Amino acid sequence: MSEPSPDKSSSRVAAPRLLFESGSSGRNALQWPAPANKADELLPSALLRGEIAGFPELGELEVLRHFTRLSQRNFSIESEFYPLGSCTMKYNPKINETVARFPGFAQIHPLAGAALLQGALQLLSDLEAMLCEVCGMDAVSLQPSAGAQGELTGLMLIRALLTERGNPRKTIIVPDTAHGTNPASSTLCGYDVVQISSNDKGIIEPAAIEKVMDQDVAAIMITNPNTLGLFEKNIEAIAAVVHAKGGLVYLDGANLNALMGIAKPGHMGVDVLHMNLHKTFSTPHGGGGPGAGPVAVKAALKDFLPTPRIVRQGEGFGLSEDCPKSIGRVRSFFGNFGVLVRAYTYILSLGGDGLENASRMALLNANYIRRNLEDVYHIAYNEPCMHECIFTDKVQHKHGVTTLDLAKRLLDYGFHPPTIYFPLVVSGALMIEPTETETPETLDSFIAAMRAIAEEARDNPELVKTAPHSTPVRRLDEARAARKPILRWEAGQSRSD
Repeated sequence: MSEPSPDKSSSRVAAPRLLFESGSSGRNALQWPAPANKADELLPSALLRGEIAGFPELGELEVLRHFTRLSQRNFSIESEFYPLGSCTMKYNPKINETVARFPGFAQIHPLAGAALLQGALQLLSDLEAMLCEVCGMDAVSLQPSAGAQGELTGLMLIRALLTERGNPRKTIIVPDTAHGTNPASSTLCGYDVVQISSNDKGIIEPAAIEKVMDQDVAAIMITNPNTLGLFEKNIEAIAAVVHAKGGLVYLDGANLNALMGIAKPGHMGVDVLHMNLHKTFSTPHGGGGPGAGPVAVKAALKDFLPTPRIVRQGEGFGLSEDCPKSIGRVRSFFGNFGVLVRAYTYILSLGGDGLENASRMALLNANYIRRNLEDVYHIAYNEPCMHECIFTDKVQHKHGVTTLDLAKRLLDYGFHPPTIYFPLVVSGALMIEPTETETPETLDSFIAAMRAIAEEARDNPELVKTAPHSTPVRRLDEARAARKPILRWEAGQSRSD
């Protein structure tokens, strides 16, 4: 495949004018008939807004073209490769959307009685069983609406069980390769955090756990694969150390895209985990939502799961609040029901063999990128990775080019940048997750772009340091934008403002 060659010339086609720089007095996209008299006014005058200084007057076609142009500038998985590591921006099959829009799902009322919700309740019950099978656990709650809420729910379950045993304990062990929300969830649940460091191969040693594991530790929160994209191969030994002192093992299941169909956390000594359905099980979640973070538990924690619980009642399904040990409701109704329908459809469509194949392809794609770039980019840990690989800017930094520069330059090649500067334990990190849904041709194109940028960083670093050059908006002062955002356009304000 030939190297991509974005336009690097200084000549530019003039950018379309802003709406506030366009229009003409009296031009309207919509014409309202003048009221015949006061009584015929569509709205009382007190509710009508006065003229806005500098507000553009535009025709319908101008407005249409403006918003169409904006939509075409958006990055999406349907238009471009989206290698955003640790977020699993995989393709969302359109059949999921079709099923989620079935009238029997999309139009039911959440306050309807169980007798009117039998199809939905059966779907939820079946989904619970499917997720139990995928992760090797005994029971699932579908209520949590995101991974972070799933974490908090899991810790609340742990606290409830330990409280029943006589001591809720005081601390949670969190490795430096865990997800960043783990310490926050621990604090919200009333625990102090004890952080431990990974070894020189990027994984946790059981000996490191033994040094801090005591009667005050309620649980360890471990991410596997961890945020370095590496499998915690000592997980069973770590679980044994924690269990020997009466603690529990919490697994952050955000990276289940590397495990499903291949390995089950429940077989590794895990007591509770959450799953990000909006990542592993293919639900759109760009822009912050919606999501779903079901929590799966072993039998000892089952009675503490949120209520209401879905139960069999004769030949149908009902809802039960008869759970005296439950931590109570953590989300209205059953969380984001449409997300659950999409995940159910995805699992049913692929089946067990399909889920395993998806995981294996995710592993293959990530390692394909790793092997094809490791000669031009420094790789954080020279080990076979799982579903994502971690590079750094160590080689390019010698020429004054940083991770941010590399990410910005990728925009000129038509690719969304990967996650940058995470995980925090890797200086100048670039985390790349190709997922299983990308073809070899797409990966080759991305690899070619990354190699071209590495060459530019060496031979023409200023080109990279001043990127992007071909996007509608050039490099922004992101710190200033965060601290002093412009939320209202004032008449006479220029673009440079």
